[in-house]
Amino acid sequence: MAIEQATPLAPHSLAPAERAIQLIGGELTEKSLRLHLEGLPGVDAVGLEARAAALGTRSIKTTSKAWALDTIIELIDLTTLEGADTPGKVASLVAKAINPDPSDLTTPCVAAVCVYGDMVPYALEALGTAGGESGIHIAAVATAFPSGRASLPVKIADTRDAVRFGADEIDMVIDRGAFLSGRYGLVFDQIVAVKEACRREDGSSAHLKVILETGELTTYDNVRRASWLAILAGADFIKTSTGKVAPAATLPVTLLMLQVVNDWYRLTGERIGVKPAGGIRTSKDAIKYLVTVAETVGQEWLQRHLFRFGASSLLNDVLLQRQKLTSGHYSGPDYVTVD
Repeated sequence: MAIEQATPLAPHSLAPAERAIQLIGGELTEKSLRLHLEGLPGVDAVGLEARAAALGTRSIKTTSKAWALDTIIELIDLTTLEGADTPGKVASLVAKAINPDPSDLTTPCVAAVCVYGDMVPYALEALGTAGGESGIHIAAVATAFPSGRASLPVKIADTRDAVRFGADEIDMVIDRGAFLSGRYGLVFDQIVAVKEACRREDGSSAHLKVILETGELTTYDNVRRASWLAILAGADFIKTSTGKVAPAATLPVTLLMLQVVNDWYRLTGERIGVKPAGGIRTSKDAIKYLVTVAETVGQEWLQRHLFRFGASSLLNDVLLQRQKLTSGHYSGPDYVTVD
């Protein structure tokens, strides 16, 4: 049922409503939310792409490259999201996350392992077997990933199962059909409901990353609106893509999302994370994102709780580049594990 314009949104969760009211002013309704989102200034596509292209040409000196490569590793959500995933494959992924390069024990571990919700117990078991405090999080995709086409009760159950299994983070997908048809209140309320489902019995909460699937949003204006909508509804992170739709992450889209979180920080003092995912396969490309983050929101955003790369093959290229810095020559692909 469509939400009437005079009906307050998300009465079951006050915090996101408060943050939205703080920005919009007055009672948060479908109408006020629409007026805010559609009143955002249009994106200068030419200027955005030119800025992204300029940032992409910045070079990093050799003395800084080692730092950059280690930083990329520390920001990776090492991911497997295939129908053929098995407990053994997940265990192998966790082992690589903990110790990416067995030949060099100074290699840092990744930020998180990202899997389907039913694989969370196996990821946790593998982390426990490895022992030690790696600090690696378990992220689970939820809410009918990657399409987002399911009823709200199904999405909530999907989220609660992943949290109950032990997920530290939930990567949810928005209903792009609802967003593109202008049902902003429906999308807002679903994000709020999933945020609530991230709560654990002890009162703590799994972090919520909201996937916009920017390749399906078509325009930069839509990406800006969806970013604001997700943040207003309580997202801890905004994420570009599922990795299942082309185009996935792009530098201009990521730059735009960083500009939104920067605007939010200036307004509220709250820092929101950004996660580009899909299509970032080389250290050269990843370094462009590091530069873009540093130049847009500041180097303090280059921490695990504020920026991530969603990737599977990126880690191998970074490891090969890292070995090159150490040995002076390129290693073959046999010197890294096959994902």
